Amino acid sequence: MEFNHLNANLKHTASKLPESVAYTFAGRDVTYAQFDRLVSNVSGALYDLGLRQGDGLAILLPNSDAFLLAYHGAFRLGMYCVPMNPLYTPNEILYMLKDSGAKAVVAPAQFAEMAGALNAMLPGLTLIAVGAEKVPQGILRFEDFIQHDSIENVSYQPHLSLDDTAVILYTSGTTGTPKGAMLTHQNLSSNAFTAGEFLGYSENDRVVTVLPIFHVFSLTVCLNTSVYKGAHMIILPRFSPLEVLSVIQDKKATIFAGVPTMYNFMMQAAGDTSYDLHSLRYCISGGAAMPVAVMEAFERRFDVQILEGYGLSEASPVTAFTPVDGRPRKVGSIGISVPLVEQKVFDENDQEVPVGEVGELVVRGPNVMKGYLNRPQESEAALRNGWLHTGDMARMDEDGYFYIVDRKKDMILVGGYNVYPREVEEVLFRIDGIVEVAVIGAPDDEYGEAVVAFIVRKDERLSEEAIREYCKENLAKYKQPSRYLFVTELPKNMTGKVLRRELRDRITANN
Repeated sequence: MEFNHLNANLKHTASKLPESVAYTFAGRDVTYAQFDRLVSNVSGALYDLGLRQGDGLAILLPNSDAFLLAYHGAFRLGMYCVPMNPLYTPNEILYMLKDSGAKAVVAPAQFAEMAGALNAMLPGLTLIAVGAEKVPQGILRFEDFIQHDSIENVSYQPHLSLDDTAVILYTSGTTGTPKGAMLTHQNLSSNAFTAGEFLGYSENDRVVTVLPIFHVFSLTVCLNTSVYKGAHMIILPRFSPLEVLSVIQDKKATIFAGVPTMYNFMMQAAGDTSYDLHSLRYCISGGAAMPVAVMEAFERRFDVQILEGYGLSEASPVTAFTPVDGRPRKVGSIGISVPLVEQKVFDENDQEVPVGEVGELVVRGPNVMKGYLNRPQESEAALRNGWLHTGDMARMDEDGYFYIVDRKKDMILVGGYNVYPREVEEVLFRIDGIVEVAVIGAPDDEYGEAVVAFIVRKDERLSEEAIREYCKENLAKYKQPSRYLFVTELPKNMTGKVLRRELRDRITANN
């Protein structure tokens, strides 16, 4: 099947639906025709900086119109983008800028303070500040880019290919330094097509875009798919549970995409207040496993269905989703393989395991990255035998539905027995009064590893003894936590994923 360059997707939608609203941000509606024109202005400004096809633009921005314009402005020149979390430390930012080879960076005004250090270490890097009234010499204002002459007034015509790198996304780097997954226009366009068709996006949809767009889940499901289908993005710069509930209600949003912690926080924040979310066709959950207890409670509370999916940066990211075509929904499953994507479950010798058995989930399709930047050996290992090895342990049932058991690296080995944290967490989530929970493995002299549960509780009257008794009734002895640690909150990254490494570090520091 033929797909378009991401720049062509925007141009096509702007031509087809010029007066449709592309996005709402900070109280302002922007049509697709206006969006397309602003992108051309930004592209013209980048051209005047001397940037050309094959150059990189780093984007260190929260959700905003500036993110969308910089992203598509770069594509119009044939450049690639490097989306980054603006909360990264200076050392993390410096590493990714150097590794990616980006020639310019778009960042909030406060990053101007880093300009001297960045120029000293990366001479020639251009810093473009968003939201600055005045900037020091050598730094450019993004707001001036928006008023620039359009790239259409320039004769430059890049020769675009679907195999060109569109985005370099850095993995979270839970072990070692982050790796840059190189995603092509083919990868991202095919996944936008897949998500749009499978989930039935249309120009009538209003998509709440509060998940960070620098993260691959939002990049595809909220941005790329909306542009491909001509949907209306309602962009929020940060997650506030009550604000999101109000926006869904007031703007009559039809699709909300979030991670499990968002659903949990929205439920807790709503309390007894009534919110009308019936405009939603469905909610989408990804980024981490959705606890069944949280899903069921949210659906009861707001009378809206949550569709769970699965993906990873290296696959652009969507590989599986709960079907919406009338086939049954199986709670706890990530659904079935989406169109154009093939999934299997392999053993350690890369042989397919029988239905129902646990192994590593592997993926292939037009959405799979071309490799890790500057990492040929790791690329070969991840893509060996033509399959992307996800590092997630999974099983498939007789109907082709997949179930994530846990991350391969998060598996706990207790006296030779495998314990999957998610299984223990699902049991703990069923206890009334537990708000959040994360289970990890800690070194143990006798059994090799022991199960430790970090718990956020609603009421301090919920005792360790009561939790321990519940686990005794619902978990095999080797799966039962040996320790229960009560905390006020769990450490998370900006997308809401629990940082298990930090929890392990706490255990190590206290031993």
